[in-house]
Amino acid sequence: MPGNTEQMRSPCAPATCRQPKVEAKYLAQIIVMGVQVVGRAFARALQQEFAASRAAADARGRAGHQSAAASNLSGLSLQEAQQILNVSKLSPEEIQKNYEHLFKVNDKSVGGSFYLQSKVVRAKERLEEELRIQAQEDREREQPPKT
Repeated sequence: MPGNTEQMRSPCAPATCRQPKVEAKYLAQIIVMGVQVVGRAFARALQQEFAASRAAADARGRAGHQSAAASNLSGLSLQEAQQILNVSKLSPEEIQKNYEHLFKVNDKSVGGSFYLQSKVVRAKERLEEELRIQAQEDREREQPPKT
């Protein structure tokens, strides 16, 4: 047996024995690069969310305290209510006209949706509340300051 050199050799040649180590190294590099890419994307998404949140808070602040309170009570923002009733400006006539049409179209007896009909009612209530707030603010501006 001492003359049998084939049994004494290792199962792999010296160049191929390093191959699993090299593959593991590349695999580790790929994993690290992937984690870095995902981490950067997550950080960017957080920054965008914070910026959007700040912008929304600023918009609520400009809308006035009464308007923000009305949005909280009704569950609809002014913009949502305008979109639901398809009105661009707050005119009582346009609000009433669109409300009546959408209420009739969404009546359950004609195959409409009770959910949509209730959204139409809430939108009208929210817009009427905004009109009331604007009228009150106009009256307060017109009154001379008390001394």
